[in-house]
Amino acid sequence: MSETRGQSGRKKKSRTRLAHAGRAPSEQFGFVNTPIYRGSTVLFPDTASLLANRGAYTYATKGTPTIRALEEAWIDIAGAAEAVAVPSGLAAIAIALLTALKSGDHLLVTDSCYLPARMFCDSVLKRLGVETSYYDPRIGADIAALMRPNTTAILTESPGSQTLEVQDIPALAEIAHAKGACVILDNTWATPLFFPPHERGVDLSIEAGTKYLGGHSDLLLGLVSANDKWARRLRAAYDAFAICPGPEDVFLALRGMRTMELRLREAERAGLEMARWLEAREEVAHVIHPALESHPDHALWKRDFLGSTGLFSFILKPVPPQAVAAMLDGLELFGLGYSWGGFESLALPFDCASYRTATQWTPGGPAIRLSIGLEDLDDLKEDLSLGFARLRAAAQTP
Repeated sequence: MSETRGQSGRKKKSRTRLAHAGRAPSEQFGFVNTPIYRGSTVLFPDTASLLANRGAYTYATKGTPTIRALEEAWIDIAGAAEAVAVPSGLAAIAIALLTALKSGDHLLVTDSCYLPARMFCDSVLKRLGVETSYYDPRIGADIAALMRPNTTAILTESPGSQTLEVQDIPALAEIAHAKGACVILDNTWATPLFFPPHERGVDLSIEAGTKYLGGHSDLLLGLVSANDKWARRLRAAYDAFAICPGPEDVFLALRGMRTMELRLREAERAGLEMARWLEAREEVAHVIHPALESHPDHALWKRDFLGSTGLFSFILKPVPPQAVAAMLDGLELFGLGYSWGGFESLALPFDCASYRTATQWTPGGPAIRLSIGLEDLDDLKEDLSLGFARLRAAAQTP
């Protein structure tokens, strides 16, 4: 991640910034962490202040010191001009889209996007008069052919949900900006630590803080950061919706921030080791991990990213569904669940063929997504090895 300078003028590295951003002990009686401010009403010192809405805080829907501490920290980490915190990753996607779009606009969305985001575009945005078209995530600069006079925004996600295609974000941004469109990126996989979004041309960057920021599978949170051009519009949309996160979740996100890079580095190490181990398994057709040389977008990932995380997928050689179920149902350490980025490892079978429209999903075998947690890798490998044994046995059963 890029460095910044403190009051001393010395450059601060990302781990230092994560440890100190969003904290002001001198304002909190010396306590290290920003406390939880829970409330709605803010009192004014006099009538003039009340009528003029003078004060750092005027009502809790406009923010609290806890929320602002997280937002200011994220501005620093993301290299942004503004940031807002919302109750979930999907809420972050929604507020980013509603910041950029209006009735009559055309939206381009990557075909590999998070499925609930697709559902939001095809339902809510459609009712609001926004037309959505989906594009091949590997389209690159050829996206220019899909741009219309009313194309106002591009919603991208890199790597893509489940299938992990890496997109040429700088190329997309150059095309979009030449035509006056906003580039929105779901950056949850990499976080700003491994993909600095605004340096790469992104206007609005989304983070599901539920994942690596929280890190402990105990909160729901979303963040949207904006560059200078979009900062005021983002804040205005946020204020209009008053879509505030819970104070305890914000506190947990601030706490998770302090160790986020340490956990990301461990996720990178463990994820790559597990991915390479799976590549050698006879049951596996191929592994989908952008940091592997075998990934078709590896060169693009290497050019634009500063690291990789613990979420990746793999494709099994053809086996019947009951064999996959036998493998997964007996896992002891890998939980079966939809989230990722926590301390516990997760496995998720998926098939996105039914909800792709610009591309075809034909992997040649059952697909499984893994989130590698903080368990010992030898234990995780043993858990999967036993699972593969069950898969082979079930596949041979008439």
